[in-house]
Amino acid sequence: MITINKTPGLALAAAIWLAGCGVSQSKPENTKVETATAVTAFPLGKAIFSASLRTPGELQAFQQVDLYAKVNSFVRKLNVDVGSTVQAGQVLATMEAPELGSALSGAESRLRSQEAVYLASKANYDRLYQTSLTPGTVSQNDLDMAFAKQQSDFAQKEAARAAYREIADQRNYLEIRAPFSGVISARNVSAGAYVGPSGKGSEMPLFTLQEQKKLRLVVSVPEAYTPYLKEKSAVKFVIKSLGNREFDAIINRLAGALDSRLRSQRVEMDVQNNDKLLLPGMVAEVHIPLATADSVFVVPTTAVVSSTEKVFVIRVNGNKSEWVDVKKGREAEGKTEIFGDLRDGDMLVEKANDEIRNGSAVTIKK
Repeated sequence: MITINKTPGLALAAAIWLAGCGVSQSKPENTKVETATAVTAFPLGKAIFSASLRTPGELQAFQQVDLYAKVNSFVRKLNVDVGSTVQAGQVLATMEAPELGSALSGAESRLRSQEAVYLASKANYDRLYQTSLTPGTVSQNDLDMAFAKQQSDFAQKEAARAAYREIADQRNYLEIRAPFSGVISARNVSAGAYVGPSGKGSEMPLFTLQEQKKLRLVVSVPEAYTPYLKEKSAVKFVIKSLGNREFDAIINRLAGALDSRLRSQRVEMDVQNNDKLLLPGMVAEVHIPLATADSVFVVPTTAVVSSTEKVFVIRVNGNKSEWVDVKKGREAEGKTEIFGDLRDGDMLVEKANDEIRNGSAVTIKK
């Protein structure tokens, strides 16, 4: 007896029926459409950019010197005190050193002795010379010996004179005189104090003298602004301790080199102070003009993005954003000077930020 299995045939028929009905199990793909960011843009152009740098400065005495004692001595008399106005050459203090007087007297005695010896040898030579004019009276050797003795005594006399002048000059150091006109700003000794060039008594100067009718205004200008500095440029500075009073000055000296530590250039301005209203040590807010005759790219400060990675502006190029690396220059009144691969007429985003990604779609607001 033969048995026929119908199961495979039924499965095949069912598959053919399903294919004929066109049943599909696949799902349609999702298509993401990028949305353009609307931005406000402006055409890039060049302009003459004038700005000023605000930086702190310090007023210093035009001349300042610490006065010390040249020789070991005692202070006998002080003629000035703190705040005294002195003139150049004025005696500020008188010292005493008795041993210098004795040394000077001894040097003077040696000088007089050598002068007498020289006069004697000179007279002897002169007599021998006159006698030698008669042939056969004085040998040439005796005449030469007398002349050599005269020259030796003359040298000894000059050496004694130099020794006397040296001690006399040291005695002159017992008077401390002002090297220039100014004001005594410090006094560190009293009458009777021991002073000298070394050891105890030389730690502090006798006086500190400052010229205050003319002051130096000193500022340190960062490296980025040094190309714009010009001598004889007029500047203004404000002293807050004087009620924000404004003063004028002129740039007189540029260091011509950068400080190795601060990477800044020292700039000095002379300030007339005849009324002594300004004092050395005052802090000033200095406004230095940073003008240039060349036109440069100037943009609103909001158009420059300073991220942790770089500094850039965003250029609109064919409805796409493009980050352009730039370097910033001067800044003033909401404007910034920039340098980079830019051209006149480039459309830049006015309010740029790093949320507008490089290459993203943008549209310009109208």
